Amino acid sequence: MTRPRLAVALAVLVALGLVLATRFTGALVDAAGDAAYAAAVTLAVLLVAPRLDVRAAGAVALAVCWIVELAQLTGGPAWVVARVPPARFVLGTTFVATDLIAYAVGVVVVVAAGRATSRRRVPVA
Repeated sequence: MTRPRLAVALAVLVALGLVLATRFTGALVDAAGDAAYAAAVTLAVLLVAPRLDVRAAGAVALAVCWIVELAQLTGGPAWVVARVPPARFVLGTTFVATDLIAYAVGVVVVVAAGRATSRRRVPVA
């Protein structure tokens, strides 16, 4: 995927995540938001490192998401959010173990889509 397309897809996912986080409630919505967050992180990794294989980008993104989630056990993100409220959309405040699964789902969707689209490319001779 080209950088402009990655940027557009990332913007769409960020907008979706913000809508989910600010307009809806419930466990399913939280899981969808977490999956969108992880998908956005995967796209951001690909945007920053476009030559990275989509599987490697997925692994990096999943590690970032899990580190951010596990950091919530320390209280550090809650401290930051108390001082900079919009940071809650990036750092969260409370550890929820099921978020780790939702992140994996979001990453898998992007990796699967990336692999499916890369297989369709026909090399130019």
